[in-house]
Amino acid sequence: MSALFEHLKSRIQAEGPLSLDTYMAVALGHPEHGYYRTGDPFGGAGDFVTAPEISQMFGELLGLWSMVCWRQLGAPASFNLVELGPGRGTLMADSMRLVSNVLPFYNALHVHLVETSPLLRKYQRAALAAIDCPIHWHEQLVQVPNGPFVLLANEFLDALPIRQFAGKAGVWRERLIDLTTAGDALEWTSRALCATDRLDVPPALAAGAENQIYEVCPAAHAIIREISRMIMMQKGVALFIDYGYVLQTGGDTFQAVKNHKYADPLLHPGEADLTAHVDFESVSRLAGLAGVRVSGPVTQGTFLRNLGIGQRAKSLKKAASTEQKRDIETALERLTGDDTMGRLFKVIALSHPDLPEPEGFWSNEK
Repeated sequence: MSALFEHLKSRIQAEGPLSLDTYMAVALGHPEHGYYRTGDPFGGAGDFVTAPEISQMFGELLGLWSMVCWRQLGAPASFNLVELGPGRGTLMADSMRLVSNVLPFYNALHVHLVETSPLLRKYQRAALAAIDCPIHWHEQLVQVPNGPFVLLANEFLDALPIRQFAGKAGVWRERLIDLTTAGDALEWTSRALCATDRLDVPPALAAGAENQIYEVCPAAHAIIREISRMIMMQKGVALFIDYGYVLQTGGDTFQAVKNHKYADPLLHPGEADLTAHVDFESVSRLAGLAGVRVSGPVTQGTFLRNLGIGQRAKSLKKAASTEQKRDIETALERLTGDDTMGRLFKVIALSHPDLPEPEGFWSNEK
């Protein structure tokens, strides 16, 4: 068992079964044994590979997209570029490299990275060492100073803790994490909802079909509300790229990845990445209720093609070796292909209603 298991065991023995969001928060963020606190999960030596690690084209296009948003904001002389969960800093480094020669934009920039992992902050500092605009690190988004902004969040929402509810005999019960009778492993259990519990079930799931799973992400709801407030008060744009679904139809999407393979999410707490698919329907609804313009979601493939990733690939191949050309084509397919990240990943933008529509969101998709 992992080092974190004993902590979880003691907590369950003292408090009773844990809600799934509590389990995820501890497994990912425990100060000593949490997954994001103890190692580098990215790349071939980690547990998964994100889009910025696949190709420089991804970060470059988001850098150009951010610059267009800055112009749409009126080209303010001081401007915050914020990234949530910036990984190794690869996305931001690629973004800055491509726009560094646009001096009015570059000179206006204040980069703000919201990152809790000391190890990843170290990698980010190294990746951004050549960037000479101000760079600031924060534990929480609320620490970012006020001002016009563009916010980028790639594969951020999927790691926020969720709660799960299961339809049983016509009623909804919350799924919890408990100890086995022997006390040597974790297992699933459930509890009936209390009178004070408020569960807003979408109409499509209201019948509570037997064993139907409904997932809720309170942390995502809170951060979307906060970002929407920032957008309306400060004028800004936020871009989220993640794997998820456009309509809530129910289902268990909670999963663990360890060494690039799916794993039992209860087996190695603190040693595997835990995620769930993002409910873009709720993101759209919450932002819309706050008065924010919602653009998308569209697929990642559509968004990147609209931004010109095909042209950027052609440009890079002009000075590339045969092997490099092959790598560029492979990366392009991974990022945009229907059978890879291109369709699974969705892109949504939130912006102030007085601003022009953000670039990249026209689509012929059905």
